[in-house]
Amino acid sequence: MEAALRKCLTALEKGGVRYLIVGGVAVVLHGHLRATADLDLVLHLEPENVQLALEGLGRAGFEPVVPVALEDFAEPEKRRQWKTNRNMLVFSLWHPDDPVFKVDIFVEEPLNFEAAWERRVRAMLPGLEVSVVDLEDLITLKEDAGRPQDLADVHALRRRRPT
Repeated sequence: MEAALRKCLTALEKGGVRYLIVGGVAVVLHGHLRATADLDLVLHLEPENVQLALEGLGRAGFEPVVPVALEDFAEPEKRRQWKTNRNMLVFSLWHPDDPVFKVDIFVEEPLNFEAAWERRVRAMLPGLEVSVVDLEDLITLKEDAGRPQDLADVHALRRRRPT
């Protein structure tokens, strides 16, 4: 997982892509250790940013899990149809070097991206600085998802709040 995670985030950072890490990896980067098998991302869905992301991810070897072209994600109408007709919340990618690891990109921005971008935190992975949603936005996203793991994460994250 670590190699594929690094390939993905390096591609986004080198491309100057505006993205936010959310989900389990964000929980870990905020200090609560737990297992996760995927990387959840929110991209700023402005066309140029999406194109930069897809170009970088494609060059890094990532491919869609579903049988569509990677470039299809760049089309807002296709994303809308996926959400409406297939209840798709995320567009999943995989890498041939690590077929178990998935990158899940939200098909709609689940939060006000501009505001969240201003509040983001930069976290260090070994040799790589990455953009992570801030603690309060992460708690809100986890509460909105409402699954048992998300609610357990909320409980753990609330204990991480500064007093």
